[in-house]
Formats: sequence, C-alpha cells, structure tokens
Amino acid sequence: MSTSFQRITILGGGLLGGSIALALHGKADVRLWFRKPEAVGSAKAFGIGNATSNLTEAVSEADLLILAVPVGAMPALLTAAIEAGLPADCVVTDVGSVKQAVHDSLAPILGKSGNPFIGSHPMAGSERNGLTAAKADLFQKAACILTHESEVPDELMEHLELFWRSLGCRTAWMSAGNHDQLVARISHLPHLVSAATAKTALRDTSAGKFGGGGLRDTTRIASGNPEMWAEILTENREAVIPALRETIAELREILATLEKPDQELAQHWLAEAKALRDTLK
Repeated sequence: MSTSFQRITILGGGLLGGSIALALHGKADVRLWFRKPEAVGSAKAFGIGNATSNLTEAVSEADLLILAVPVGAMPALLTAAIEAGLPADCVVTDVGSVKQAVHDSLAPILGKSGNPFIGSHPMAGSERNGLTAAKADLFQKAACILTHESEVPDELMEHLELFWRSLGCRTAWMSAGNHDQLVARISHLPHLVSAATAKTALRDTSAGKFGGGGLRDTTRIASGNPEMWAEILTENREAVIPALRETIAELREILATLEKPDQELAQHWLAEAKALRDTLK
C-alpha cells in the first residue's frame, strides 16, 4: 500500500521518527530532521540518506509534517518550522503519547498558520530509545489512534489514515479526551506498575540474578526513558490518577485476602485477572 503524501518531513530522529523514516524508504521523499548536526552523520550511516539539521531545508515543500519530539517541545518547534517556510497547506501530525495537551498547545499556532492538524498515536515502541533502536517494521500490526478537535477536510483525514496503514498500522478514530482516558489504562498504568515492581523486587539488586522470565517480562518497560515517561505521566495525570487508585484498591484487596488468609478468595481474585488477561490476542 502506498502513501498519499509524497514529500514527508519528520522532525525528530528518535525511535519513532527513525522508524517512520526507515518504513517509508522507497515510498516517498522523506526528510528526517535532527536538532544536533552531529546526529546527521549517524543517521546516514544507519541507512537514512535524507537527514538534515537545517530546518528550512527539512520543511521546504512538505505536504506532511510529523512532530516526533516530546510533547513539551512541539509548540516551539512547530513555530520554528512555520517561520522556516512550512507550506500553509502542509498537514501536521504528531506521534505523542497524550493528545489533549497536544491539541490545546498547538491550536493557537495552527490558528494563525492555517495548517490542518490531526493527532496521531502509533501504539508502538520499545524500552530502548534513540535512532539505533529504530526498525522499519516497528509499526506492523500496531494500533494507531487518530484524533482531531477542529474542522479538517474528510479527504485529509482519509489520506493520513492511509499513511499509517501503509506502514502496517491498524487505525481508529476518537476524541483527544477519550484517547487520553484509554491510554492511561492500557499504556501509562502498566508502566507505573512495572516500575513499582522493579523498585520492590529489585531493592536488593543481587536478587535479580535468580529471577526468571516473570521478573524480566513484568519489569521490562520500567527500563523506558525516565525523563520521557515523567512528562507523559504528568501531562496525562488527570486520567492516570483514577486508574492508579483502582490498582491500589486491587492490591489492597489481595493483601487483605492473604492476611486472613483465604486461599479460595485468593484463587478467585487471580482467576478474574487470568480471564481478563486471556482476552488479549
């Protein structure tokens, strides 16, 4: 499947930005922009030929601009891209893990520039960071949630959906608020639980050498970038806090069951969890 966009600019060469560039090889004219000039040589050595640190060169004649930087950095970078010559008809999207904050912070800028904006969140990633973790097949069979909070022509919505499908994604549309509520439970909460498990289980780090697959599987995502995850969790705190409170209530329930102790009730609690986990395909 080909993409409807032919001149695509990606601002940010981390895991997601680099993976998009690799996945688009041979499908479109792709330019990958890095803030640091020294990163350009590394990108070319990694197989991404059209890399640059020149923002004007990156955005020239683009028909799709992808913001692949932390959410907090998006407004200033988008402003700079517009000042560097981003075409007024270029579609702007992002790959941020929260959406309401993105729509709210970019709206004043887009209102002046006239660029259409549609939010994107490809649910693909890794506990590893940076360009060296990028993979051309990162998005294969991954879900991608699309959001829009303003009037955008149906044709552009269809084009962006086709773009993500061309990378292998399964797509869905929802409001920014509903997106943030959803990912708080299925993405942000699991990271917190993984981190809490790592802090508790590995308080004595020498114990880790005796751990098996369960310990490694449960704590894997705790290895994610702390700076990035602190921003995500803080930005989406209104949705994360209720989910975290529910988790604490579940832990209190099994704690009380073990304190009794009541093996039958503990089995019931675990069976409920197993039934829910087994619904995942």
